[in-house]
Amino acid sequence: MDALKRLGETRGPRSRVLLFGFAIVPVVILATLVRDSLAPAPPMQLVVSLSARTLKVVENGNVTRTYGVAIGRPSHPTPRGSFRTGTIDWNPSWTPPPTNWARGKKPQPPGAASNPIQGVKIYFRAPYYYIHGTNNPGSIGEAASHGCVRMTEPDAISLARLIERSGGSVPLLIK
Repeated sequence: MDALKRLGETRGPRSRVLLFGFAIVPVVILATLVRDSLAPAPPMQLVVSLSARTLKVVENGNVTRTYGVAIGRPSHPTPRGSFRTGTIDWNPSWTPPPTNWARGKKPQPPGAASNPIQGVKIYFRAPYYYIHGTNNPGSIGEAASHGCVRMTEPDAISLARLIERSGGSVPLLIK
């Protein structure tokens, strides 16, 4: 520090400004980190862990529920990133998406045993990615879907009701 002080004394006003900058930058960085860590968490958010195959409901910073989920297969992975839940469709029908894996599949009416979407579908990346109840509860815990997040029908309905009570759209992190 003495060397820096002497540098400021021997180099003039420009050096003093530089020294001030060196002193202030760490303070600004520290203040930013503290502010960001104190920022309030959203009242409700969802966190999907692809590796653990869980969906956690976080309310006011606390995990209040954990659900088992099925995720996308390696050939059709669930997208990672930050999203918001969107439209919630209750008792949805299923229309095959325009992709190779769905070629030749027939649309399924709401509630049909062969409808892969049971109870509810909660969009997070329209038009083809959503959280939904499944007609194959044995797939929970597996990489079995075509990119969607599958839940048991009762769990998906419970989650959709929580989202509606929180205003209908909540942050969703898939990691």
